[in-house]
Amino acid sequence: QVHLVESGGGLVQAGGSLRLSCVTSGRTFSNYAMGWFRQAPGKEREIVAAISRSGGATYYTNSVKGRFTISRDNAKSTGYLQMNSLKPEDTANYYCAAAWSVFTTRAADFGSWGQGTQVTVSS
Repeated sequence: QVHLVESGGGLVQAGGSLRLSCVTSGRTFSNYAMGWFRQAPGKEREIVAAISRSGGATYYTNSVKGRFTISRDNAKSTGYLQMNSLKPEDTANYYCAAAWSVFTTRAADFGSWGQGTQVTVSS
């Protein structure tokens, strides 16, 4: 399994930006697809974005398209989620996850998860 640690969350006003980082260790990062998920209180976990092993393919849930950008630096074993034009409805605990796959968006395929980082967007 790969070990993941998120950082970069915090409190931001609506319209602001945050950049989440996901530092990995334990396994070769480039062998794993990566995803960012979020879970708000009282709601189910949802996938926000995903990226393939090479970074050549990406996926975004409709609500974040055009505002969020997922990326990865395999040399640094780190993934990122750039979040711009944040809205109060983006408030959630954000998790990064790794899947032993070329590319996937299915939560069940992600076998390694970070502990999460809280993002709070005030109106």
